[in-house]
Amino acid sequence: MMFSSRILAVATASLIAVSTSVAAAQRLAVDLTGKWTFEVVTENGTGVSAVTIAQKGDSLTGTYTSGRMGTLPFTGMVKGQTFTFAANTSGGATFTFSGTIIDADHITGDLDFGGQGGATFRGARTP
Repeated sequence: MMFSSRILAVATASLIAVSTSVAAAQRLAVDLTGKWTFEVVTENGTGVSAVTIAQKGDSLTGTYTSGRMGTLPFTGMVKGQTFTFAANTSGGATFTFSGTIIDADHITGDLDFGGQGGATFRGARTP
């Protein structure tokens, strides 16, 4: 009986540790919903854009607004600490943003201009 009690105690402690780790990982998940300022760095310089994101589960929707492109709606997804979203321009090009969540208020990534070049971006949540 003593052997069974020890096994049960070890199994219970292991289950608690795993449950605690899963709960901590879930708390670390960041909801990207909100307003963001993106600094987009191209070979021609840096531009600032306003981005509004709505996240429901793993799905993203929102708008990307820049002086050059106007306001473009987008859709995308988030998985763990990475995300991607795409916006179609009036000229038929698709801008694709692929990034990493740094923390609750900062993201970074790459922007593909529909096969016509690219850029990097840094995003900061706007209060």
